[in-house]
Amino acid sequence: MVESNRKSNNFSSDDALNHSYVNEDNNFDDAFDDNDDFGSIESAGKQRPTTKAARLNAIEQALLSEVITSQSQLAKVLARHGFEVTQATLSRDLDEINAVKIRLTDGRIAYVLGDGTGNRHAMDTVRIDQQVARTLSGLITEVGFANNIVVIHTPSGAAQYVASVIDRQPLKGILGSVAGDDTVLMVCVSNEEAEDRANWMLSVASR
Repeated sequence: MVESNRKSNNFSSDDALNHSYVNEDNNFDDAFDDNDDFGSIESAGKQRPTTKAARLNAIEQALLSEVITSQSQLAKVLARHGFEVTQATLSRDLDEINAVKIRLTDGRIAYVLGDGTGNRHAMDTVRIDQQVARTLSGLITEVGFANNIVVIHTPSGAAQYVASVIDRQPLKGILGSVAGDDTVLMVCVSNEEAEDRANWMLSVASR
């Protein structure tokens, strides 16, 4: 079952998150001056602006559309859109758009926009994770992963139910699942997502 993009805007007090402002130390000199960022690049036959304003907009769109957990991840997203930036430039840009960090329920740190408009996607992710964790608590006995596959062991007869819970929710990074009697194979979009989800499932199992 392909991951759904459905989102909900209903939140409760349980979804409260601890915020801390971005304040990362940098040991890199900025290789480019912001005033030299004007121009455009070719992409699929279209001109794409590479001004500072366009770069900042691209960062905001990235924070709004997906969960960004590191500056290196954000840099890769920007690179796909034609923006090559140094860590120093990226740190200044995040400060300029008032980006903040929030802690997700699985322990990861995510960047969001500090004025509140960027929190919705990350909060939706947290809310869904919390719902699934509450539902699956006590039903997971062992978890492992290999490449982009997470293997979840359950009590006998519970695997089908666990898989149905996973498939019904738009969990980030999960393509779908297959269940037997006491084992679920969860297919993720990448090896990194599989490792993250395996660790998250282990945290669910320990509750």
